[in-house]
Amino acid sequence: MPDELRIALAFALAFGASLVTVPLAIRLAWRTNFLDHPAGYKKHGKPTPYLGGLAVMVAFAATAVLLGGGASDYIVLLSCTAGLCVVGMIDDRIGLGPATRVLAALTAAVALWQADLGWALFDPGAVNLLLTVCWVVGLVNAFNLMDNLDGASGTVGAVSATGIGLLAATQGEVALAGLMFALAGACAGFLRFNLARPTRIFLGDGGSMPVGFLLAAALMAVPPTIGFGTAAVFAVIPLVGLPVLDTALVIVSRLRRGVNVFSGGRDHLTHRLLNRLGSPQAVALTLAVAQGALCGLGFLLYDATIVAVFAAASAYVLLGLMAIVALELPYVRGKASLPALANPASQESRP
Repeated sequence: MPDELRIALAFALAFGASLVTVPLAIRLAWRTNFLDHPAGYKKHGKPTPYLGGLAVMVAFAATAVLLGGGASDYIVLLSCTAGLCVVGMIDDRIGLGPATRVLAALTAAVALWQADLGWALFDPGAVNLLLTVCWVVGLVNAFNLMDNLDGASGTVGAVSATGIGLLAATQGEVALAGLMFALAGACAGFLRFNLARPTRIFLGDGGSMPVGFLLAAALMAVPPTIGFGTAAVFAVIPLVGLPVLDTALVIVSRLRRGVNVFSGGRDHLTHRLLNRLGSPQAVALTLAVAQGALCGLGFLLYDATIVAVFAAASAYVLLGLMAIVALELPYVRGKASLPALANPASQESRP
């Protein structure tokens, strides 16, 4: 089968599979009372099924197994993905707390490094291990935090996976590209139900954690430009840029206000966009366009010189800081107010 057809088929099969698995997950959630109940800062109007993450991961895994073609090379990656899905679902059910989620992500990061699927940019292995752990734990939690509004994590996950898949394909990593397009298709199918009004299902930690992990692992698996070193990391950060920006915004905002960084709340980038745009669908479209543009920047940087990468990185870090200041300024001046935050063990907020 031609590589182009295999990649396109991965997206189509996963998309179609998710149109089947998501309704099944909705029924299962209702029958088992696996629901997110509105309380406190959670603004959805009625109990809503979790298990969206399980549906996405089943659609993704089924497509990976069906197409084969090198997916066995990433057996550790797929195993860790399944483990994080299970941990996330348990957290959705009983609330494990941030420490357990971080420990699960850290374990998965070490497993990737031991399987030679982590960063390999420096001669000292300990440095590569540290970078791999920080990268994986950071992105898993960034996507976990991004799952705070209907369509947010699913949209960004789909666009980022598509960008990473295209990058992998240009580097001859067809199996990896197929996995990423399968993930993109599964996320896109999920959005059909998550962005319905009223929403029919939430992604939950059982989805946001493995999605973040898969994207983090895939970026490490794409062969870096020889001799790039740390520049390789800065070149690919834009491919997952919005979750990184959202996490930075939340940390800065909560530290400024002297509140717990790990609390749930409605102070994310998505909520601020919702106040301006009026609907989750409009926010999702805005996120898709912005993340698509960032993926384009990542493509350009991947083939750029080291000097160009660090220059661009300095520019996008500065622009990110300016965006955070602009988003926080109305609250600093007292022209707007953010809601009180919830218990640290609670889930992130919903619309």
